[in-house]
Amino acid sequence: MRPAADLIRFVLGPDDVIWPDVDEKAEGRGVWITLSEDAVRQAAKKNAFAKSLHTAAKLPEDLAALTREHLTQRLLGALSMAKKAGQIVNGQTRVQAALKSGDAIALLTSTDAKSDGRNKMVGLLKALGIDAITPHLEVLESRHFDLALGTENVIHAALTKGAAAHSALARAQRLARFIAPKDLTQGDVTPDTAGAAAPAH
Repeated sequence: MRPAADLIRFVLGPDDVIWPDVDEKAEGRGVWITLSEDAVRQAAKKNAFAKSLHTAAKLPEDLAALTREHLTQRLLGALSMAKKAGQIVNGQTRVQAALKSGDAIALLTSTDAKSDGRNKMVGLLKALGIDAITPHLEVLESRHFDLALGTENVIHAALTKGAAAHSALARAQRLARFIAPKDLTQGDVTPDTAGAAAPAH
């Protein structure tokens, strides 16, 4: 057994199709899989969903990719709410100011950012001595930020203090954990955890 924070829930729909329940609110029978794209892919390959539910569950063509998309969409929604609450800033100058003032709770960088810009921001975190306490996440492309924030060419953003920002950070961290490569040395993907689904309760 693992804490819910380490897992992601899937629910059996009325058409016997397995769907990701990233908000953990859907009704119906469900199973929990280790929060990992590799784990979900492995569980699908091993038919773990049907075995756990004791039914002929059907799977979408690429359940892992669908799950990643659902997690991404939930994050975009949370970023939009943070924007409405005034708890996210973008643009190099404003992001740097938020970091220097101590208002930032996380630094977000697009996955398609240029290396020099990324290095400059990471260097600032280290220079300020806050790199250990301020998460730096790269889980979205610039086009995703543009969509969520209603602007263009967003490369860097900083979440600032507030409930909406903390909600967005939590979703960003879950997405980051989901897409992170598995670490075989730690045994994160095994028949007992990621490969085997546990009934939801």
